[in-house]
Amino acid sequence: MVDIYEGLKTEDEREAAYEKFVWQNLKRNYTGHFLHGMLGMTGFRLFNAPTFIPAYLHVLSGSDVIVGLGLGLQQFGGVVSPIVGATLIEYRKHVLSLSMWLGTMMRIPILAIALAGWFLDGTALLATVMFFLFVLGLFSGPQGVAFQFLLAKMIPISWRGRLQGLRNVTGGLIAAVLSYFAGEYLVGGNFLGNGYSATFMVAFVLTSMGLTAFGFLVREPEPPSVRPRMRVRDRVRDFLPMLRNDKDFGYFMIARTFAITNRVAAPFYIVYAAQTITLSGTTIGILTFAYLIADTLASLGWGYLADKSGFRAPFIIALVLWIVSTILLMGVSTLPFFALAFFGLGAANSGYQMSAQNIVFEFGHRDDMAMRLALSNTAEASMSTIGPLVGGLIAAAFGYLTMFGVTVACEVIALIVTLMYVNEPRKRRLVQH
Repeated sequence: MVDIYEGLKTEDEREAAYEKFVWQNLKRNYTGHFLHGMLGMTGFRLFNAPTFIPAYLHVLSGSDVIVGLGLGLQQFGGVVSPIVGATLIEYRKHVLSLSMWLGTMMRIPILAIALAGWFLDGTALLATVMFFLFVLGLFSGPQGVAFQFLLAKMIPISWRGRLQGLRNVTGGLIAAVLSYFAGEYLVGGNFLGNGYSATFMVAFVLTSMGLTAFGFLVREPEPPSVRPRMRVRDRVRDFLPMLRNDKDFGYFMIARTFAITNRVAAPFYIVYAAQTITLSGTTIGILTFAYLIADTLASLGWGYLADKSGFRAPFIIALVLWIVSTILLMGVSTLPFFALAFFGLGAANSGYQMSAQNIVFEFGHRDDMAMRLALSNTAEASMSTIGPLVGGLIAAAFGYLTMFGVTVACEVIALIVTLMYVNEPRKRRLVQH
């Protein structure tokens, strides 16, 4: 491995060498991130869209509480693991090999859930699915930190929005088409005796192809500096000072915590729709298609807006769209209007995911990037863990409309906090430089 800092002593010289390496390898790294994101997101969207897994859990159990518990277990696995992942990452000069291992371990549970549907049934099948949803979440935490960290290391800030928009569009178009056919022909036709298992196997194959392409193509730069290795508990003590020292980041964390309450409602969109319209494979396919095609079409717009103005604006617009779409969902009764509501929710989700993840890169120093990501992802995982279970309990006790109303109120709070207290960090960085 070539030492790009050989003979360089000053901080400015090392920074210049780092930037030179990034730009020299941009084409290769851009392609690697694109293929990983396109194929990976295609597969993970099939698996994590608010349709197939909730519907599968409902088919297996017939219980709203079990649906919430299953989705909650998936998120619970990611509560602490981002912090652990960050402590394993931030002191390393190179994290690619660790990232590949984490990516592999995150895909194994999807394979296990697919295979379980063909070889198990009854309580054993339900328990196995619940267990591997937890394992999936356990590895998704550090895996998310690792790959977001690599994105920030390899791709210049002014290119990230367009990259994510492009990969989301291509991957989303594939996922949207696949979701329709999966619902219509795999689930609807009970393909190979379990259409859900067949759908999840397709997801596993696609995500694995993306990971392989990533490992083959990318070239990771060595950063000019890294933090010294620290124990998890010692880094946790840094959280409060990190939030206090950067008020914009602190207020953003408050806004994101309230925004994440949409996770309360997300698993129950499809279950709520089933109360009014027939929950067939075709219906699942249509609503998943609407959700994913909107997620896809909106991505280029979100990416373009983010590259021009920063990620605060997409975050705000996504919150507004989430509020409007949820209110629409609460008042409709026919498949076309449900599809329209799912369309709006998909567009809102793509804007939220892109902005909430990427704005974190821009608040503070590069050496603290991994831990900021971990803190942000841990907050999201914590709320995502509680949310589905609480949502299931609220739905069982008071009905879906009450549950949706609670999430709308929380989204409004997130919107107000962002508008009043969170400044665009990119403008601050431009002033500093």
